[in-house]
Amino acid sequence: MRGFKFVVWATVAGGCFAVAVPTVEAQVGVNIGIAPQCPYGYYDVAPYGCSPSGYYGPEWFSGGVFVGAGPWFRGPDNFRGHVNNGFHPEHGYKGPMPSRGEKAEPSRRVDSAHFSGNEERDGRGHATGGAR
Repeated sequence: MRGFKFVVWATVAGGCFAVAVPTVEAQVGVNIGIAPQCPYGYYDVAPYGCSPSGYYGPEWFSGGVFVGAGPWFRGPDNFRGHVNNGFHPEHGYKGPMPSRGEKAEPSRRVDSAHFSGNEERDGRGHATGGAR
């Protein structure tokens, strides 16, 4: 009889624990939030800091608005654009960086006549092999 009571109480306790455990559904997508507001675009790798004028070529802008990079890219699938990776901290750049929310200075915008890119990338940050 004593063993039977133990089994009954263990079953009741187990049932209570099973009911109390919340269910968790698998996450299908990753919520990355909104794209950073940067005057000249943002780097295509985390932490997605603002890049300086001259990092992205003019093909990355539509009507003065950055088309995005990395997870926020909003251009066509076959998009290719030039960058000057000398303006990337991973390549030794230590110059001034704009802050998020800072407004672009029209005098600092780089046009096709004054841009010197050294690498071609797709919108997701993958080097595609083309250079300027």
